Amino acid sequence: MAGNHSECIKGTIHNGTPQGKEEMLHGLNTYVIGNRTNPRAIIVMYSDIFGLLLPNNKLIADSYAKSGDYLIYLPDFFKGDAVGLRLADLLIPVDAAKQSTLGKYTGLLASGPSFMMWMGRHKAGPTDDICQDFLRKLRRATPREKKIGMVGFCWGGKYAIRAGLEASMIEIDGAKTPLVDAVVALHPSNLVLPTDVEAPVVPMTFGWGQEDSQVSIETKGKVEGIHAGDAKKGKQVPEMVHKVYKPGRHGFAVRGNPDDAQERKCLEDSTTQVLEWFGKYL
Repeated sequence: MAGNHSECIKGTIHNGTPQGKEEMLHGLNTYVIGNRTNPRAIIVMYSDIFGLLLPNNKLIADSYAKSGDYLIYLPDFFKGDAVGLRLADLLIPVDAAKQSTLGKYTGLLASGPSFMMWMGRHKAGPTDDICQDFLRKLRRATPREKKIGMVGFCWGGKYAIRAGLEASMIEIDGAKTPLVDAVVALHPSNLVLPTDVEAPVVPMTFGWGQEDSQVSIETKGKVEGIHAGDAKKGKQVPEMVHKVYKPGRHGFAVRGNPDDAQERKCLEDSTTQVLEWFGKYL
């Protein structure tokens, strides 16, 4: 069982020092960076399972802040219980080719029980509640003309998509209002279909890895089929764009190897995908 999720625990820890600050926001410790005075829009990030512990996640937030257009929030949706970096150090080889198969499997076997316990503490229902509670508070505290984008990676991709569904809308001043205004989901894992993707009410773009061993590339076609079905039922489906990354190893948008030309391109192109989408819709 642990093998299904082991891919989340591989990848590169990037170099660099995060420039933002952590503070309490709407009940969660949140890494904040960007334009606090007059941002064009707000971007909420839902990271992979390593949360605020993994510098990559903060460095990605920093990259979104560079233009000066956005205020970026990276909340600790795991409430201090992200998967530990000791595990990441063991299973995040910069160069997977140099890692012995025996070393990898010994590491996975050793980490399996604690990872399964972690999964047990982070079941989908309560996890979704934590995320939606934060977003509801943020939406109500944000002037309606100020747009909110959400990007989710791996574990967080599922919850970013759910934030943009009809089922997640709330009532504000008597009007049904989406929690966010645009969504990006990169290698979203653990999707339950059709529930996690049906009846979207905001534009969404997806990034899939051709060789992703955890999130099958076949999921892309299934999601497209569900949205085509929504349209056939007469639902208004906003723009949905799917991009396939090659090779697109699992975690390509967060933990690709920057010393490998193809993987660096995946890292850079996925950042471009996010900023272009939010540039269009926020």
